[in-house]
Amino acid sequence: MRDLSVEAGVSFATPFNQFGSKAAIMHGISERRIDTMAKRFAAASPLPNAADRVLMATDIATEVMLEEPMVNRAVMGWLGTAAPSPGGVWAHSTAFWALALGAGEGLAARWREQALRCLPGQLAFAFRGVLSFWTAGELPDSALALNAREMAIALLLGFSERRPPGAAPSSSPVV
Repeated sequence: MRDLSVEAGVSFATPFNQFGSKAAIMHGISERRIDTMAKRFAAASPLPNAADRVLMATDIATEVMLEEPMVNRAVMGWLGTAAPSPGGVWAHSTAFWALALGAGEGLAARWREQALRCLPGQLAFAFRGVLSFWTAGELPDSALALNAREMAIALLLGFSERRPPGAAPSSSPVV
């Protein structure tokens, strides 16, 4: 916290006065990281297919996390900690994944509405899950991007006409 206040050019007490607690500060930092991801995504060349956009968003998200891995691991470690009031991490993360999905172009038409309703939240849960293993040191930096992409692909397959080799077609999405 001292390093944070020095880097920000404020007194040690200022972050606590602004946010109220260390947990709330970490929630705020996480929200800003997700906003950075969304800005980079919005600035990237648009892709016509929702699945490709989600994979691009996944790549951008992992790049942001790996830019300052020590700081981001510390922040992630605090996200499970209760703050005096609920943070906005869930809302920011869900909005980021909804941005990537757009109107769901390329997803199976019969499941598109359901995908747009549930996939942003499921991607938020799953990406945070991958990050939790990375935060704990069980997933090295070099494996973060691959595991995040595999997570996104697994979720997207449930709303795709394409099935992995050997998988039987179903009449409803796998969620």
